[in-house]
Amino acid sequence: MWMRLARGEFSSGKGEGNRRALRSIVRSGAEPGLLAYVDGEPAGWCAVAPRESYTRLARSRTLKPVDDRPAWSAACFYIAPPHRRRGLTVRLLREAVRFAAARGAKIVEGYPVDPSGKTADAHAWHGLASAFRRAGFSEVARRSPTRPIMRRFTGRGGARRAGASR
Repeated sequence: MWMRLARGEFSSGKGEGNRRALRSIVRSGAEPGLLAYVDGEPAGWCAVAPRESYTRLARSRTLKPVDDRPAWSAACFYIAPPHRRRGLTVRLLREAVRFAAARGAKIVEGYPVDPSGKTADAHAWHGLASAFRRAGFSEVARRSPTRPIMRRFTGRGGARRAGASR
């Protein structure tokens, strides 16, 4: 919910309020993301929706849109500890591209962390750039040393560059 709400809304709804907000989205018929299951148990999450669903993106100096092309955003990930470092984020990203394409998206973008060392920083819930690369995404902008904007086309040849300037 952090990407969907203004800072004050998120802070005031922390905990149960934000859970209620997510339930409200689901009850409206919207599909806010994908769940990954391993052996029938929930193992991971990827929030994926049209970019305009994430109000913080438009206001961010680092993550604001690189152009006016419509895009979907893979904006948030969670992988349960026993399932980390097993490629689940890459699989979720590939499914997010298929999910968005089935709903008419031509471009899916993400805002991962590109850590300089071996340890990801506190923003790793945005995903890691290495996982996005393995899922066929290309960097299209970088306004911060550790935060690229990466895109993938949904159609045939989906890994081709999305054509935005850096």
